Amino acid sequence: MSEAQAETLNFQTEAKQLLQLMIHSLYSNREIFLRELISNASDAIDKLRFQAIEQPDLYGDDSELRIDVTFDKDAKTLCIADNGIGMNRDEVISHLGTIAKSGTAEFLANLTGDQKSDSQLIGQFGVGFYSAFMVADEVEVRTRGAAGGDGVVWRSGGEDAYTLEAADDLERGTQVILHLKDDALDFAEDFRLRSIVRKYSDHIGVPVRMLKAEVPGADSEDGEKAAAEPELEAVNSAKALWTRSRSEVEDDEYKEFYKHVSHDFDEPLHWSHNKVEGKLEYTSLLYLPKRAPFDLYNREAPKGLKLYVQRVFIMDDAEQFLPLYLRFVKGVIDSNDLPLNVSREILQQDDRVTSIRNAVTKRVLTMLTDMAKKKTEQYQEFWDEFGEVLKEGAGEDFANRESLMKLLRFASTKSDDGAKKTVSLDAYLERKVEAQESIYYLCAETFETASRSPHLEIFKERGVEVIVLFDRIDEWLMSMLTEYEGVQFVDVMRGDVTLPGEAKADDDKDADDDSKEDEHPLVERIKPILDDKVAGVRPSKRLTGSPACLVLSEDAMGIQMRRIMEANGQAMPASKPYFEFNPDHPLVQRLDNEADEDRFGELVEVLFDQASLAEGGSLQDPATYVERLNRLLLDLL
Repeated sequence: MSEAQAETLNFQTEAKQLLQLMIHSLYSNREIFLRELISNASDAIDKLRFQAIEQPDLYGDDSELRIDVTFDKDAKTLCIADNGIGMNRDEVISHLGTIAKSGTAEFLANLTGDQKSDSQLIGQFGVGFYSAFMVADEVEVRTRGAAGGDGVVWRSGGEDAYTLEAADDLERGTQVILHLKDDALDFAEDFRLRSIVRKYSDHIGVPVRMLKAEVPGADSEDGEKAAAEPELEAVNSAKALWTRSRSEVEDDEYKEFYKHVSHDFDEPLHWSHNKVEGKLEYTSLLYLPKRAPFDLYNREAPKGLKLYVQRVFIMDDAEQFLPLYLRFVKGVIDSNDLPLNVSREILQQDDRVTSIRNAVTKRVLTMLTDMAKKKTEQYQEFWDEFGEVLKEGAGEDFANRESLMKLLRFASTKSDDGAKKTVSLDAYLERKVEAQESIYYLCAETFETASRSPHLEIFKERGVEVIVLFDRIDEWLMSMLTEYEGVQFVDVMRGDVTLPGEAKADDDKDADDDSKEDEHPLVERIKPILDDKVAGVRPSKRLTGSPACLVLSEDAMGIQMRRIMEANGQAMPASKPYFEFNPDHPLVQRLDNEADEDRFGELVEVLFDQASLAEGGSLQDPATYVERLNRLLLDLL
């Protein structure tokens, strides 16, 4: 067949319908076409490298392997050229004339053993090439195989046919020339192309070159500026840091790469680089940021790791590889074994994804555990930024709950740093007092409210440490946790208090126990006054310095959780606390001697409201409280 003759052939499938489907429905973003074409070019170069191991002559006089991206806006063309393995006429018909037949897949099928792992090939679906028709009215492929023979020119307008003609003047490799549509001329702009190359193909193992920006030439003899020779430069880094051995990578390189993948100006707090080999092979490079992002608590915000397949970028926020509570982790996953959809834009869920997710989660938790043990100050810095979201995991992730609970940090009544959360559960258990059989905790809106709660008085007096919780998530968290290392959690604001060395209270202690109530005469005087506000009235065992406090029943919702639910518009059922008074307090003793029942009632109401305020609650009728307090003050003046 002469160069002047062109042969028209039909595609070997129901091409028109299938091709239209791929062009208009397969890809969500048109810029993907450049990723696909560069990936194909990279495959062709990798094939040449692989075959040249046994046939070095395939390189000929051109051993500098490369991919060139050039454009002509006036001509409305974009060209992606490589000097890889190329194709002969039969291969062009086989690979470009048959939809969904991939040369890469066929090539891989012919490999065995270690060769398969050594050949870094991608693009096994055989449809990536046709993404070019999303932006082009016509696509022209000019190619010649490395083994020699005539070159071939393939042309198609993306319909149901293509043309072939011979060409004698072609060098080894392949040129894909796109005749751009009018609405796709932005792909013939330097900045646009460079940004796409860096986004999707920055780490493939071959330089992707583009023309340097024009620079003024030197003066010619007649004084005019001479045109500078066009020069090509690599746009991509042409190296994937995560593919290198850890011993070869300097800390500064890890830090710079973190800034590249995270767009963070700060250096990372910590990182982990791990390559897994075996049945499932993948590489992970995971970073812990130093600062929490502004949208950390927005569970709907984009999150996840960057996913690559053999150094080719697939997606930015692959959230399938980490649980939601680790959404702050940045980094890269690179694997050949993952199930992508045909457009390579969507990761399909299967056992391989689940296995990697479980392994990567454990890797992050191991990294945090090591940091907590060996770099306590660094871990404290991490906890201050991300502790609250890690608590989500302790409540949600049952499989890793034990590891997560060891990572939790709390403030406590024995903390030297006040509100600073530095106490681990292990440290708490190490310094518990003799005969202590529980882990005591208290929830409140703020540290100040919690640390000065009347419920802590007896514990402070007896030297019993109490964990102080004041994050919005804490009450929910404690509702999910029952014990640690066989030791039960006990809320000091609920039920009857059992102190170390005392016999445990009966299960029905929160019930209205008449025999107990009759132990003090004030019970019967107070009950009618607070009858509609409380579940019961009783003398307190927990108060030493305050006159009264409010105690929740074991199954009641706490103040913190109630406020969160109400803020979300959820109506909450009424909950009545127990009113406990301190018989030894001077105010209560004076109250006991009050003969005026009206004045007695006002004093009781004031004590009730004060008890509510002391634990961070709010008053239903603050004006009435102020009026009562003013009347009592006037009586004293």
